[in-house]
Amino acid sequence: MEELLLIESIGTRVFDQFWLTIFCLIPLVLISRTIVTGTRYSPILLVVVFGLTMGYLLVISGVSTPGLPEFQVLDHISRTTIVTLIASFFVGGQELRKTFGKLKIEHDDLIIHTDELATIGTNKTQFAFIFRAFFLLLGIDTAYRVIVGLESSVYYPLLAFIGLVGAVIIIDHKAITRDKKHYIRKGILEIFLIMFILIITFYINSWIKPFIALPQIFFAMLITCGLGAVFYKWTSGPTVRALLFAGLPVVLAANFIIGGSMISNAFNIEGMTSVLGFGFFGQLLWMFGGISLIMFLAKTTDVRNLAPGLAGGLSHAGLTGACTAGDLGHIAQSRAPIMINIPFLGHIFVFSVLAASAEIGSLLFVPAAIILFAGIAITAWALWELRSVETAETAEHKDSKEIKSLIKFSFGWQLVAMFGSFVLLNFFGMQFDFTVVAATSSLSHFGLFAATQAGMFGGEVATLIPFIFAMPFLVHPFVFFMFGKAMERDGHMPSTPAYVLACLGILGVVYAVFLI
Repeated sequence: MEELLLIESIGTRVFDQFWLTIFCLIPLVLISRTIVTGTRYSPILLVVVFGLTMGYLLVISGVSTPGLPEFQVLDHISRTTIVTLIASFFVGGQELRKTFGKLKIEHDDLIIHTDELATIGTNKTQFAFIFRAFFLLLGIDTAYRVIVGLESSVYYPLLAFIGLVGAVIIIDHKAITRDKKHYIRKGILEIFLIMFILIITFYINSWIKPFIALPQIFFAMLITCGLGAVFYKWTSGPTVRALLFAGLPVVLAANFIIGGSMISNAFNIEGMTSVLGFGFFGQLLWMFGGISLIMFLAKTTDVRNLAPGLAGGLSHAGLTGACTAGDLGHIAQSRAPIMINIPFLGHIFVFSVLAASAEIGSLLFVPAAIILFAGIAITAWALWELRSVETAETAEHKDSKEIKSLIKFSFGWQLVAMFGSFVLLNFFGMQFDFTVVAATSSLSHFGLFAATQAGMFGGEVATLIPFIFAMPFLVHPFVFFMFGKAMERDGHMPSTPAYVLACLGILGVVYAVFLI
């Protein structure tokens, strides 16, 4: 009898967590969209603030403890970064094929969004995308974990069933589609494709791990980008559309809530001040330093170049989410998936060096320095090419040259920012595991974040990464304010404030490293 009561209690708690997670995440995303309505600012800006605040309040009010271990469904959603990135990688592969193959594809008119509002700032189609993204993240990831045997909980199959069924049936009936049944079938096929990629990359990662510790997300990028290049004519169904629009905001909201719950405890950890300081000011340095270089040396202030260039150059979670959601214009939206794919090719160097460093407990300084100098050379080459874009004879040729130049910049700047952080922090004596989380947060790098969260660098930093990763997002008021200002100025970033913020980043980083 006691066992039956215990099982019933646990089952009730799981469903309570399911509904609590929905009521934590969905309203947070919606209220963020409501507040920025009528402006050109991204709702990611408010997702940061509200997420951290909610997490902190859950702890100080006694509802939960730091890390929110009682909210297992919320924690699970926070770990589904790879699911939403697979959608971006696929679209990025399509765009790469179109760009380098000089292919013309007819305008996508499979679905036309309704203008009818569900809430202020969110129409009913977007509202359905947000809910669908939540169910997709829950259903796809739990089903994948059950299939490969990563989780033994008896409730995971049920959560997978609820998530997948909800993802299929949630659709905006007011939206205009050419063929609703065809549209839904495309969504189901996309779900199975994402699950297949997760499963196959899990086993590839297991086979390769003894030789080179590349994370699963690296193989997912290669396979998904390749599929996108092959099936470049594929018109996205509701699964890919929902993940592109709302996948990252939902995942980030979950991480920020967990990060906010750890605010009071994290500051008591010895050495954490320098980690947080470098994460915060490093974000200013790498973001606005990159923007300043493009504006000053390449002579362009256009958001269509700056936003996707820095989203890819830093593998920046927040800016990528803003681009793919369309907050920074259609051109940035189409270019961002391309730019985030290319730097992932460099991860074979990143994770090879970091895996070997993790084994010995310190950075392999010489290989890291070589990669850093290679990144500087590639970045200089990219800026020189981007500056010469204005000499293009036609608009189509100009667009092609901009994209190719930004691809080089994204790759080069990723190496500069990543290994610049590691080399600098290692030189000043920060311990390696703290160096990892400081560098990850200073870039808001979703690939390294996912690898760290999965335990690549040990359990302690895996526990801390949601908070440390969240804190530099407090820089995002500056980031999205600047991009919002740029959108108000017909897509042109004001240069002087960007230069000032870059200088503040340099001064702050100097201060942070002397705290080590």
